[in-house]
Amino acid sequence: MRILFSSTPAHGHLLPLLPLARAFQERGDQVAVLTAGVFAPVLAPEGIELLPAGPAADVLFAESGRRTGVDAAANPTPEAVAEFFAGTRIDLTADEALAAARQWAPDLVVAEAMDFVGPLVAAALGVPLATHAFGPAVPPEFTDGIAEVAAARYAARGLTPVPARWYVDPCPDLLQAPGWAPAATRLPLRPEPHRGPGAAGPAPAAGPRGGDRARVLVTFGTHFSDPAVLTPILAELRATGADLVITLGLTARAEDYDLDDDGITFAPFTPLADLLHDVDLVVTHGGAGTTLGALARGLPLVVVPQGADQFLQAAAVERAGAGIAVPPGADVPQAVAKAVTALRSDGTHAAAARAVADQVAAMPSPGQVAATLAAALA
Repeated sequence: MRILFSSTPAHGHLLPLLPLARAFQERGDQVAVLTAGVFAPVLAPEGIELLPAGPAADVLFAESGRRTGVDAAANPTPEAVAEFFAGTRIDLTADEALAAARQWAPDLVVAEAMDFVGPLVAAALGVPLATHAFGPAVPPEFTDGIAEVAAARYAARGLTPVPARWYVDPCPDLLQAPGWAPAATRLPLRPEPHRGPGAAGPAPAAGPRGGDRARVLVTFGTHFSDPAVLTPILAELRATGADLVITLGLTARAEDYDLDDDGITFAPFTPLADLLHDVDLVVTHGGAGTTLGALARGLPLVVVPQGADQFLQAAAVERAGAGIAVPPGADVPQAVAKAVTALRSDGTHAAAARAVADQVAAMPSPGQVAATLAAALA
């Protein structure tokens, strides 16, 4: 079978698709990913074909900001989000995507939940569609507006949106929103922390390692590692006596941080799975991949949302008792340090994180979900 994955051109949207893409590869299916060409270095080592279509995220943000006057990443209003994901992205990507997909001829399109180019391709080609979520469901005040903008773009091309036959959901029940009930189309999928190509499968949940000195992973993802934001937080964390492992994302350098301390280790862009094996807890911006990956290992979190959907993850973690959310404010560095101390001294958060990890471990593996989808297509 030929399985086409489609993603918004952002690491946080693309990387959660890789476990299922690998599972289809392992079955012997042909797999390709439809997204911006800048992701060739991510996909080539995986042996996954790239169908390049549309510009990278920086171009999309600039154009959607020009149209709306709002930065959709820093200030994710419903209108700005709809313009970025549906309006601007479809306008600048759809023609290339349709041409590439027609030539590749997929049997199934798997589109991540905020991608509206893959569903357009599925509607145009008349092939089944699966939606692949990457965290808790986005609230209707956002999705309704996005769907309306997308429908208008589809109609301009003589197309009607086709509902997804499957909703592939890596979010465990404990992190779902209040009042949530699983849809009939839901296929649970065990989330995994991102690992490099050829690396061993996901390790079992181990929880905090223990010890007298806390070892804390500080990761604000690929694009939110602003030294101006992080340096005061890191200084307060070091004052607690914790040892820190700090990811630099794609834009920062170690010398950008005004810190020189034996208890600090800077890590360039590194698969999350390689960073979680020897830490007690994680301080994060709350990207869905980081949040689910850390909790899959039973590690409690301090979530410091910066924008996008990170406030959803922060709220979910706090509701589950698996960590502490720190809202924006002038005292964020002190609040983060206080939260880390609380997680170390109170075992209830670690126990709640372990409960989430147990629930994750019971979810169907990527291989099982790939087999289910393939059987439905046969």
